[in-house]
Amino acid sequence: MTKEQFVPKIIQKLAPMIGATVLWEPEYGFGGQITFKNGKKSFFWHHILNINYQGSVEISTDKGFASSFLKTLGYNVPEGKTFFSDEVNERLPANSKRNIDDGFKFAKTLGFPVIVKPNSLTQGMLVTKVHSQIEYYQTAEKIFLKDSVLIVERFYSGRDYRIVVLDDEVMAAYERIPLFVLGDGTSSILELALKRKETFATNSRKARVDIEDYRIQNNLQKQNLNWESVLPEGAKLSLLDNANLTTGGEAVDVTEEIHPDFYKLAVSITKDMGLRLCGVDIITGNIADPLKDYVVLEINGTPGLRHYASLGDIQAKRVENLYLKILKAMESA
Repeated sequence: MTKEQFVPKIIQKLAPMIGATVLWEPEYGFGGQITFKNGKKSFFWHHILNINYQGSVEISTDKGFASSFLKTLGYNVPEGKTFFSDEVNERLPANSKRNIDDGFKFAKTLGFPVIVKPNSLTQGMLVTKVHSQIEYYQTAEKIFLKDSVLIVERFYSGRDYRIVVLDDEVMAAYERIPLFVLGDGTSSILELALKRKETFATNSRKARVDIEDYRIQNNLQKQNLNWESVLPEGAKLSLLDNANLTTGGEAVDVTEEIHPDFYKLAVSITKDMGLRLCGVDIITGNIADPLKDYVVLEINGTPGLRHYASLGDIQAKRVENLYLKILKAMESA
């Protein structure tokens, strides 16, 4: 099942359960119009449903704006700043211009390593842990080919979690672990990476594992490794630093372990950002412990849950339950 089909298939299953009918887009079936039993109508496209207000979704999509609002509202966010392409700087007043070189100067003030990422791209695309001037410019130039704004942030160590909220309820929470391979004492790193890619395909998981990814190449070089290197049996090697599931990251379900402090935090963030459905991405020590130090990395007003649902029957049922509640909420809104 493709990512485009995932939520439509769930809606196809759930709609009759609440007496709703679906008028499908005829050629691809990736979207449609839901007519509820009470006569209300609502469109959906892929995993995007009319549960959130458009303005709040647009703010959440712009990482720089979202972080600014979160900080103003009293939440801990990464220390960081936005920098602009030449085309954008040409339209800005002189006191607002910040170019690629200004980004490097800011990175130096933060101290390497830093995180450099595109402002508006999704699915972990080009999010890079940068250790040097060469890596900074390599990453920044790639970002400006796809996005007109980049963000330089302080790097925070800890465990990476996503908490999915609908209104006053945490529907799912999981730890995200970056793409890695485990050595077997005989296979090269390249062979191990290709096996991981084949495993994703076998499990119908459409993870985007690109062995040409410059971030993987940089990580190998920093550890004096290459694709032909052989890892000792049981040795774990992280190929990427970002933990996004679409780039091969792993999810560990912690829904039953989340501490009430983090439960409350995620619900409060969702409400304060004007959202009903939200994925809240947090770095902290352990989400099962009382809240001490944390950083809100990003929020997502249209969180995709296909990878999480692939963990097992319990997780798939949670996702179905989430969308059933979304449909009921849309009907009664």
